[in-house]
Amino acid sequence: MVATTELPRVEPRIRGAGSDVLEAPGTTTAAPLPARPRLALLDGLRLLAALAVVLFHWTAWHHGYWGRHGEPAAEAWPWLSQFSSVGALGVQLFFIISGFVILLSSYGKSPARFIGSRVGRLYPAYWVAVLATATLTFVIWPEMGSQRSPSDIWANLTMFQGGMGVGHIDGVYWTLWVEMKFYLWILAFTLIGMTVRRVQAFALVWPLLGNAIYFGLRASGQSVSWVEHVFFPQYSALFAGGMALFLLFKFGHTPLRWVALVVNVAIGSLWSARVQQPETVKLTGYDYPFWVFVAIAAVLFALVAVVVLTPLARLQVPGMTLAGQLTYPVYLLHQLWGWWLIMLLSPHLPREAVLVVALAAVLGAAWLLHRWVERPLGPRLQRAVTAGVGRWSVLGSRRL
Repeated sequence: MVATTELPRVEPRIRGAGSDVLEAPGTTTAAPLPARPRLALLDGLRLLAALAVVLFHWTAWHHGYWGRHGEPAAEAWPWLSQFSSVGALGVQLFFIISGFVILLSSYGKSPARFIGSRVGRLYPAYWVAVLATATLTFVIWPEMGSQRSPSDIWANLTMFQGGMGVGHIDGVYWTLWVEMKFYLWILAFTLIGMTVRRVQAFALVWPLLGNAIYFGLRASGQSVSWVEHVFFPQYSALFAGGMALFLLFKFGHTPLRWVALVVNVAIGSLWSARVQQPETVKLTGYDYPFWVFVAIAAVLFALVAVVVLTPLARLQVPGMTLAGQLTYPVYLLHQLWGWWLIMLLSPHLPREAVLVVALAAVLGAAWLLHRWVERPLGPRLQRAVTAGVGRWSVLGSRRL
């Protein structure tokens, strides 16, 4: 439910390193965080974003695995590819939702619990996906892994390969490095104390400052690589827009929060078009006008806003929780395994049947990954990492 009133005169602060309650300065008691509502339609949007990326990679990307003679995807799907060619913008939708959800799940958490929650949520399924994809590319389908080295597996298992200059075992993993950099910013907030004013200022200043430095350095002919790593201006406004939506959702509507949202919608939409318009031409052959991508990105912001800021936030739809749970495994598995299935089945089945079978196989594998890896291992890993980081933090503070 959207908060309709602002917090009291003082802002909440995290009470202590191991606490998950908020405490107002000058008070002696602390109230627990209210129970977080389940945003069912947001789970549905996440799976929709994943499926948009799936269809982009399977039916628009020029991979050439369709048919008996390796027909390009856009030629195999001349009607569908006109729409799926912009499905890569599902990644932008992921980033907007992530800006909202990560704050929703981390606000008031200690650094140890934040780190534990992220490690437990991301790594079990990811490790299995990396090893499975490595098996596919180096054993089952070595032609696909020709540009990679088995030694890349170890760097990929860290999820930090993007910062190491090591190639991704699966190309879609590039988004995880972007997500990881955003998590590092949120971790900094948990260390210094996450308050409404700080989050509000950050959501507005971060994209503006990053873009100012980026374009300033480019105009003077200097390297912008460090700016891309620290500020990642191509995507920062997407996350920051999600953060602004979180503030509106949890703490109510103020002019400054709406300004932060509008600014980020503008920056995020322009950057999305700047990135995706040439990529779409390069990867699919479709040359849509720049404004089409601007409009689609703005609509993605609007979709998230409608889902979290209107009565739809309270709507409970059967199956949406499962949809949200399958999103991450589907994303991890779909690209290379999907192409392999398409290549195997296309010579023997109609393309429509191939698409249905491949999608069913990926969804089934995603469910298995969630049921037998994420559910049993995620909470255990989360507890272990939280406890370990907590002990390290206590020991470090005692030494100081």
